[in-house]
Amino acid sequence: MTNLPPETGTNRPLIDQLLQGGNLAFRENEFKRNPERYRELAVAQSPGVLWIGCSDSRAAPERITNAPPGELFVTRNVGNIVPAHDWSLSAVVEYSITHLKIKEILVVGHSDCGAVKALDKDLQDPYIALWLNDAREAKTRVDARIPKPETPEEHKERSHQIELENIRLQIEHLMTYPPFVRQAVDEKRIEVHGLYYDLETGGLSQVV
Repeated sequence: MTNLPPETGTNRPLIDQLLQGGNLAFRENEFKRNPERYRELAVAQSPGVLWIGCSDSRAAPERITNAPPGELFVTRNVGNIVPAHDWSLSAVVEYSITHLKIKEILVVGHSDCGAVKALDKDLQDPYIALWLNDAREAKTRVDARIPKPETPEEHKERSHQIELENIRLQIEHLMTYPPFVRQAVDEKRIEVHGLYYDLETGGLSQVV
């Protein structure tokens, strides 16, 4: 089979940019500056943190933390949700604790979260609506403790509070993953934290 050159033009502009522009720049700059580090990573990884975050394109973990390669073990989904029964996420958590020996698990939400906004909508998307069921309790808790918002500022603050509450809720879900998370926490082998990323300021803060 003849090897054809990559397609160019209007059909594949983004993939061309990633492959011929972004990856080439990465290899010529970052990769060449740190050959020893990348040789080590080609053999094994030993990240210290499991990052459970949102799939939002504006909240890329390595970029907003300036983390070097190999430091974060990352899983992301819509709304940084930790469902009670998700075999994919369960496998990620189990692998990170049992085999990678990570020291911390971070559940990370962010401002202007589309998943939080969708909690107020009558969605016609069956899979998205089903997925968000594991975040609805966050909205219920916030609405039970604050007055009904009336001004744009109050609506924005309500969304902010739901985003924070969703992080706490997902940590609660995470702690029910039997038996490896609770056991690892009780034995002080890992710590679990919540973080919140503000898109407007670029700030990352701890959620208590």
